[in-house]
Amino acid sequence: MTSTGIPTESAGDGSPRSAPLPTAMTASSPGPAPVAKLEVRSLSFFYGAKQALKDINLSIPQNAVTALIGPSGCGKTTLLRCLNRMHDLYPGNRYFGEIRMNPEGINIVGREVDPMEMRLRVGMVFQKPNPFPKSIFENVAFGLRLTGMQSATEIADRVESSLRSAALWEEVKDRLKESAYALSGGQQQRLCIARALAPEPGVLLFDEPTSALDPASTARIEDLVYQLKDRLTIVIVTHNMQQAARVSDQTCFFFHGELIEANATSEMFEHPRQELTSRYLTGQFG
Repeated sequence: MTSTGIPTESAGDGSPRSAPLPTAMTASSPGPAPVAKLEVRSLSFFYGAKQALKDINLSIPQNAVTALIGPSGCGKTTLLRCLNRMHDLYPGNRYFGEIRMNPEGINIVGREVDPMEMRLRVGMVFQKPNPFPKSIFENVAFGLRLTGMQSATEIADRVESSLRSAALWEEVKDRLKESAYALSGGQQQRLCIARALAPEPGVLLFDEPTSALDPASTARIEDLVYQLKDRLTIVIVTHNMQQAARVSDQTCFFFHGELIEANATSEMFEHPRQELTSRYLTGQFG
């Protein structure tokens, strides 16, 4: 047993190694394993000299919601930002290992891969709504213009479809030229979801998307997450255990930069495999 409570087994040469971690909802899913959209392989990450992720191996299934849980500073948001190269915006950050995106097999963190392309293909919605100081229309159109789309008709159609997907169109269709700042907090967050959806990403990341919202707005965002997984692979960081249980298919528990356990959400909440996971889920720390 390691100091963090992770069971170990022999590596064959007498040295200990972490026991294999379950991935991709294998415990309670009958039939073949789900198709993986993202495969995290031996991923470590450093903020300068500080290691924030330690040899993470994880399969993230396609068209499902994966929740990342754990106490503050455990590495879950760090992993989320690895998935679309947000860390590249700051000098001194370093990746080791791979994150493969299927079916192409692209290594998201490979040096040969354009970080901007990854941010369009792997959209992200942040903890607090962050609309641009532009009109409602131009917020959603922003990513489309980055892709080189020039047809005004095509842009308008995509803006409308994205706002509809974010359940916002009926509320703003007569206000598209107004500032995004005129919207309520919940509307701004749905606008940010529409903006992320417009370039048609294959993966959508949510970093505690409802922590700053009221219960009604939270329910609408959760409904959206549930609906969008038919089109996208979704990864959500949350401190709300009830939210993880409500919206996710797979849950992954992190502690001190390590992946302690990953399993089908129902299985993890009812029968956690690791004592450390059980203690966290029952509120003994965190």
